[in-house]
Amino acid sequence: MNSLRRLDLSGNKIGGSLQEFDSAMVTVKISANRLSGTLPCFSSSVRSLETLDLSNNAISGGIPTCMSSLQVLTVLNLSSNNLLYAISPRLVFSKELLVLDLSSNDLSGPIPIKIAEEGNERSGIVVLDLSKNVFSGEIPREMTELKGLQGLFLSYNRLSGEIPPSIGNLTYLQALDFSHNYLSGQIPGGLTGCFQLWQLKLDHNNLSGTIRPELDALDSLRILDLGWNNISGEIPLPLAGCKSLEIVDLSHNLLSGELNGAIMKWKNLRFLSLAGNRFSGNLPSWIFSFTNLHTINLSENEFSGFIPNGDFNASVDFNSITRDYHYDAIVATIDGGYVVRASINMGGGIRQAEFNYDMMSEVGIDLSMNSFHGEIPDGLIGLQGLEVLSLSQNYLVGPIPNTPPVGNFVRMINLKKLDLSSNLLSGTISLSTILSMQDLKQLNLSHNCLGVSSEEQQRYPGVFGWNPDERCPRRSGRGANSGFPVAASSGEAGGGGKNGLMLGDGRWEAEDDEGLISPSAFWISAVISFYVSMFVLCCSRPMRTYMFQALKKSHVIA
Repeated sequence: MNSLRRLDLSGNKIGGSLQEFDSAMVTVKISANRLSGTLPCFSSSVRSLETLDLSNNAISGGIPTCMSSLQVLTVLNLSSNNLLYAISPRLVFSKELLVLDLSSNDLSGPIPIKIAEEGNERSGIVVLDLSKNVFSGEIPREMTELKGLQGLFLSYNRLSGEIPPSIGNLTYLQALDFSHNYLSGQIPGGLTGCFQLWQLKLDHNNLSGTIRPELDALDSLRILDLGWNNISGEIPLPLAGCKSLEIVDLSHNLLSGELNGAIMKWKNLRFLSLAGNRFSGNLPSWIFSFTNLHTINLSENEFSGFIPNGDFNASVDFNSITRDYHYDAIVATIDGGYVVRASINMGGGIRQAEFNYDMMSEVGIDLSMNSFHGEIPDGLIGLQGLEVLSLSQNYLVGPIPNTPPVGNFVRMINLKKLDLSSNLLSGTISLSTILSMQDLKQLNLSHNCLGVSSEEQQRYPGVFGWNPDERCPRRSGRGANSGFPVAASSGEAGGGGKNGLMLGDGRWEAEDDEGLISPSAFWISAVISFYVSMFVLCCSRPMRTYMFQALKKSHVIA
């Protein structure tokens, strides 16, 4: 087929090794197949090949340096293969290259200092994805000289050192993802030079210092993820200037202080996670007032006071029954909470990347492991769109709201995980009501003061265990030293572990509940420990010598 120029066989079950093409190809797309072997040089297409997509196959070996001779190559996608070894410094692509995706391979060694020939500020590579490999060393400063770069993804590698201060030279940059590495130092102030930045992901590193207030210059920022670092201080008030923020993840850092009005200015907020920090004080009344709120996680902090009975109906997602997800990514970075996609417009000489994302996280509220007290607000029980609700390990009292229309469990038709364990909740709970919730997978109501029959506790100890208990009226502290029984750690939001597991067809899997030690076992162990200790002391030579000397001394004195 000597006249063949464009070939698309993507998404089939084609196997075998990829061979050279005799004709001058323009487009070759054979992604999502079962191709193996090594990469050819495409020698017959040196002056014609523009798009080469071999992603999602089983191609192995290294990337041959002869591929740098492809003079008009604009898109090269070799992601999700079995490529190995370091990238040769001689592998430098032409300035025509727009998209280079080598993600999800086993490429190692340092990131090449030079990837493509330099063009002017509006030419050259637009999207560079080297994520999910084994690259090590520092981020080369020369990478910040790719002036036309709009998407830079280096996540899930072994990169160390500091983020280059010259990162601000990338003035067209829209998406930056350095997450899941070993980067250290502070967030560089030069980032404010990336004034078009749309996504900033630096999570799961060793970054320290404070959140720079200068970041308020990034008024186009929609995704800010700094979770799982060692960042301290408070949320700076100037961040109120980032009015486009929709996803904010500052979880598992050393942040402290009270929630301030900067958050209130993020009118488009959809996802907020401050879990695993040292925030304190009362929750402001506006915390649930965002109309687009999808997920809020404030667990593992030091919040106190009452849970505000805010306008839970303000959020469309909290009250929406249906879900509508779209995953049509061309170049995508996938995270547990959302999927980012980039479409490249190459028509008419325009080289522009457009980034967008789809939420993937469950619609949820997690306020667990704090010091909230008082009753559960009526508005929390009955939200039709809620999939996860966790209020465990607080000091909540009173009955579980179950008064129609706002507090009815039956209305929560999307609820999958419910964890109200380790509180002081009282009253009764209707087992028939819970059984009617067909989507409920995890349920934990243990370690409360609920009026649950002994038969139900024995049948479902991981769900109803430690209800009721004669110590309930006297519980005033928290933790093992206060007599306040704490349930097993649930792991993810909404409960889990081995306690409170509920099967999808409405049947609970009853498992043993690891409660406190019984009184008889305690006294038996105490008596045994005492006699064993005395035996060891008496049989010890130094102890015997000391006792004999003491007796002799007392005899002399007498």
